[in-house]
Amino acid sequence: MKAAICFEPGKPLEVRDVIIDKPGPREVLIRTAATGVCRSDLHFVDGAYPHPLPFIPGHEAAGIVEAVGDGVSTVKVGDAVVTCLSAYCGHCEYCVTGHMSLCLGGDTRRKPGEPARLRLEDGPLNQMLNLSAYAEMMLIHEHACVAINPEMPLDRACVIGCAVTTGAGAIFNAADLVPGETVAIVGCGGVGLAAVNAAKIAGAGRIIAIDPVADKRALAHKLGATDMIDSSAEGAAEEVIEMTEGGVHHAIEAVGRPASGAMAVKVLRRGGTATILGMMPLAEKVSLSAMELLQGKKLQGALMGNNRFPVEIPRLVEFYMRGMLDLDTIIAERMPLERINDAFDALRIGDSARSVITYN
Repeated sequence: MKAAICFEPGKPLEVRDVIIDKPGPREVLIRTAATGVCRSDLHFVDGAYPHPLPFIPGHEAAGIVEAVGDGVSTVKVGDAVVTCLSAYCGHCEYCVTGHMSLCLGGDTRRKPGEPARLRLEDGPLNQMLNLSAYAEMMLIHEHACVAINPEMPLDRACVIGCAVTTGAGAIFNAADLVPGETVAIVGCGGVGLAAVNAAKIAGAGRIIAIDPVADKRALAHKLGATDMIDSSAEGAAEEVIEMTEGGVHHAIEAVGRPASGAMAVKVLRRGGTATILGMMPLAEKVSLSAMELLQGKKLQGALMGNNRFPVEIPRLVEFYMRGMLDLDTIIAERMPLERINDAFDALRIGDSARSVITYN
């Protein structure tokens, strides 16, 4: 099969022939139909987050099950599936208390000494986030994917695996938004746009999209934002506070930059909550001042939107099928695997929504 490989951080990915093993116990072989291009992948590819080399990046995918190993019970050959990086063991403290996205997923990886799932002729390849989805096929644990409605277009379904699960989860799970409350979305890439759409579904009274790129603010408006703010303009935070008469109930940070985290905190009203989704540089911090703590403001993270993806992804698919979730607006461009580096270049510039890699 063909796959895009990172041999050195900061260097272009190389599309090579890769050997993929047969599925072992509890493993699923998937023919990839589409993979979303996520900023999280870019962090690993550019070396901002360390990863053993060489590796195949990619984690936001949809495809068709080709084969299953012994003991697989959640999917079968021929199923349409969406993958998710928050692979879960199902029996640790996090899983049994309903916090599956926090599971370390140790049982979902092959053990030391076992053959690698992926390899080149001259040695093994590292699998990123249990998936490695920039490839024509994936070999993963059954707890890293979920079967979906077979009528769902897979080039749309793929973005549910990360961007939509994270953005919508921030609204439905982490923020637990009450209808009528105000929400500000800081950053209108794939995750932020999904949060805007989810806030509309949840009945937010006012949805404020904050981004420096006019085209992305326009997309947010199409998806349900009631107000659009240029984050690069002087006094942007003060404008949000003024229009909401004291700040928003919820602020969702969906970029992964210190300035956007500070913006999310600044636009909160007394008692408001800021939810940080973006992968910031590892040395950076987002904080509340002593006065903000006295005002009852709260700051939280939400890994992958605190998802319980085996239940939530099929529901999000049905939202799309019923016309409630607008994935077509979130997706900016479709391209072949050979253009993966073009997609990353567009992410580095930051002026597009979600690109999707499709496979024949």
